[in-house]
Amino acid sequence: ESAEIDRVIGTSRFRSITCNPPLTGFQAPKLLWIRNHEPENFARIRKVLLPKDYVRFRLSSEFLSEVSDASGTALFDVPNRRWSREVIRELGFREDWFPEVTESDAASAETKGSAYLSEGIPIVGGGGDQAAGAVGAGCVAEGRVSASLGTSGVVFAPTSAPVYDEAGATHTFCHANRAWHLMGVMLSCGGALQWFRDEFLAGGTYDELAEMASGVSAGANGLTFLPYLAGERTPHNDPHARAAFVGATLSHGKAEFARAVYEGISFGLADGLDLLRGLGVAPDEIRIVGGGAKSEFWVQMLSDVLGVACVRLEADEGPAFGAALLAGVGCGVWSDVETACRDTVRLKDRFVPSHEGVYDSALELFRSRYSCVVRKPRL
Repeated sequence: ESAEIDRVIGTSRFRSITCNPPLTGFQAPKLLWIRNHEPENFARIRKVLLPKDYVRFRLSSEFLSEVSDASGTALFDVPNRRWSREVIRELGFREDWFPEVTESDAASAETKGSAYLSEGIPIVGGGGDQAAGAVGAGCVAEGRVSASLGTSGVVFAPTSAPVYDEAGATHTFCHANRAWHLMGVMLSCGGALQWFRDEFLAGGTYDELAEMASGVSAGANGLTFLPYLAGERTPHNDPHARAAFVGATLSHGKAEFARAVYEGISFGLADGLDLLRGLGVAPDEIRIVGGGAKSEFWVQMLSDVLGVACVRLEADEGPAFGAALLAGVGCGVWSDVETACRDTVRLKDRFVPSHEGVYDSALELFRSRYSCVVRKPRL
């Protein structure tokens, strides 16, 4: 279905409209899959809503979305912050399926009243998880970059204009503060760490895993982990890539494997940051968010790998905190998102690169070994 979109719209034209490739996780390919494989369900479609927008509908009876989440549908004109009529029509969808879109910080509806909520409570647009998380981290101005260490890993950079990668290796979405942002996305970040802990350290904790890995020198003695447990987005856009440990010998033990997992994930994030730097992003620090930010060992490793200071925040609620700030702006508590962030976001501690260049050769080895896991799709 993604290939069908490129064929119907044209690769260059599609990316100039949506600023993204038609990835399999986006809404447009999924709708085409339903049309191609479940035509009876496709014929029943009356409205298409993203999950949080369905919740808004149930609370208000209003069909509404907002620009940051709509950007990830592969049906949105990201530069102009509106649905793309051309893409919707040419893919055979109906324009009236898609809700009105608002800005993320706008009060767009009110509760209809129920046993649980009073009538007339304002409902603000909200945001996609990464956009809301970036607001919660105060990443709403150019040069302020965040890295999210959740199940997936995201390097996030606000931009004042809709800059996009013509090769489609990064994402460009509308940001929740009426601007735009770039993202480098890896599919298995904290998820890869959890997989390793659960499968190879039954009953072990993340602290024990970090302590084990910290006893091995940088580079894991030549062992490389390629973290493509679910395929990969940035930089490869390869759903057929698979994870692997490469370079294992009889001298490698459990600690080296643990170290290699941390490093492989960190190198994947470095791939994303390097692509963003090529598009003009120049961070002087990176704000680390998500569950992985609890690990001082990992945050220090990231600072060393990425070659830039990494900062942790006092608030660790992430997207929920950002969504609360957006609600405050929509309800008039603050005049704009930037002011809300300035008044509430506080830094906790800072990690600076301690061993400049120590990971250079290991990162080069990591990138050279991607060819070991390339798989051709079955015909």
